[in-house]
Amino acid sequence: MTVNNAAPAFAAIMFLTGVGIPILAALNGGLGARLGSPMAASMILFGLAFLIAAAGALLTGSLGAVRFTGDIPAHFYAGGLFVAFYVIAVTFIAPRFGVGNAIFFVLFGQLVSAATIDHFGLFGAIRSAIDLKRVAGIALMIVGIWLARRAG
Repeated sequence: MTVNNAAPAFAAIMFLTGVGIPILAALNGGLGARLGSPMAASMILFGLAFLIAAAGALLTGSLGAVRFTGDIPAHFYAGGLFVAFYVIAVTFIAPRFGVGNAIFFVLFGQLVSAATIDHFGLFGAIRSAIDLKRVAGIALMIVGIWLARRAG
């Protein structure tokens, strides 16, 4: 299956992933508030996530690919730092700042970061130069997100 053929499925999966981010923020923030510890809630989340990922690796036969090696540049292992930072930050901040407000700034950061990564082809990403149309599109997305948060 080519990327073009898979694009609708990829888009749907990523849409569902986006749907899940605020749900994760609300659920883990609520768990942290009820436990009295955002860090404890984050540990529970990561424990469950680890078990699910391990089960997936076992079911797909890819457990043997799990390794730390000098053949892979160290920065490729840093994704876990970003996941941990996100989960801990949103677990602590969402109940205090509002899920919508927290996710607004997450989306804003994602737009800026994604455009930068694509523009420079960082970390092996496909290069996609930032041009005036892309800047305008990102600006419209940011304004749209802001307006959606201000409505009501």
